[in-house]
Amino acid sequence: MATSKGIGLLLSIGVATCACGSSEPGGSSSNGGSSAASSIGGTSVNSGGEPSGSAGTSTPPPTSGSSGSGGGGSGGAASAGGTSGGSASGSGGATQPGNGCTVGKWPSADPTAAGPFETVTENEVGPEAGEADEETKAVPKFTLFRPKTLSPDGLCHPIITWGNGTGSTPSAYRSLLGLFASHGFVVIASNSKNVAQGNPKPMLAGVTWILEQNEDPSSALYHHLDPTHVGATGHSQGAVATSQASGDARIVTNVPIEGAMVQRNLHGPAMFFCGGMDDIVGCDGAKNALNAVTTLPAMYAEYLSVDHGSWMAFGNKPSVVYGAVTAWMRLHLMGDDALRPWFYGEACQLCGDAGWQIEQKNMAP
Repeated sequence: MATSKGIGLLLSIGVATCACGSSEPGGSSSNGGSSAASSIGGTSVNSGGEPSGSAGTSTPPPTSGSSGSGGGGSGGAASAGGTSGGSASGSGGATQPGNGCTVGKWPSADPTAAGPFETVTENEVGPEAGEADEETKAVPKFTLFRPKTLSPDGLCHPIITWGNGTGSTPSAYRSLLGLFASHGFVVIASNSKNVAQGNPKPMLAGVTWILEQNEDPSSALYHHLDPTHVGATGHSQGAVATSQASGDARIVTNVPIEGAMVQRNLHGPAMFFCGGMDDIVGCDGAKNALNAVTTLPAMYAEYLSVDHGSWMAFGNKPSVVYGAVTAWMRLHLMGDDALRPWFYGEACQLCGDAGWQIEQKNMAP
């Protein structure tokens, strides 16, 4: 495993200021980048936008106990998992006109393996957003990771906005972002190497652009996206940017990875991840972020054996952390209730795993 010492450029961004008026800074604010990771086996992710293979077929997810129905919570838009103001409808849900798709629950799938979708990557798409690159002087755009065939079963694809660690680009995280896409998510990833900076902030600029594509008849994404189920996640400085972005009402769940700040204006469930051996950012920010949550479901998830970058996959198999983050997104954005026992209840699957240290708030079964 790579150690955090050799991972990217460390940037101290001071007290991170959320764009939302009711948030406040908290936790650690020094954030490092990340090292590159290889593509997930069975997932086709190509810079030219053309697939080179099939993603394969997922297997049934491991569960512990019976799956629960969506619980109640306060906040903004409804979560597919039912934990933020209600549950998404099934096959009879809202249908978009035009190309058309249905907002509904997705079939269950194993988050620890590549999903059933063949995927493509589209480079240099979207608007310019964030600070200009120090070397090229160009304002960064975005990379899009998505299923090659959209809405093959008529379901609208949930959206994930991604933020990089300092000095890194989406290519460093292509294993994780490709894994998301293979499960049916459409991922908009800023190319910014300092994603917590700039005006507008890149992660939210990406959300705005991709939702515009959903209403643009000339776009391949036209009426294939689910605008009510948008998640945010990112690493290191991108984790701070995730916390910032999560004050926006369009973000209904978020997973800051190795770095977080207090955000008092969340609109859905949050999982704050840190590595138990992280000596760059540490876990204080994640703990402070959890402590600030009052009514919404929230989890502090510390994977004890990893540092700032060794949670990443460097082979053909997704890492344990990839599986957990994908499971969280599938539950809360796709309504995959078979994965609810991973996180909810005192006897949750992660709670009983000696590799994890878990703290929960408002997460009854």
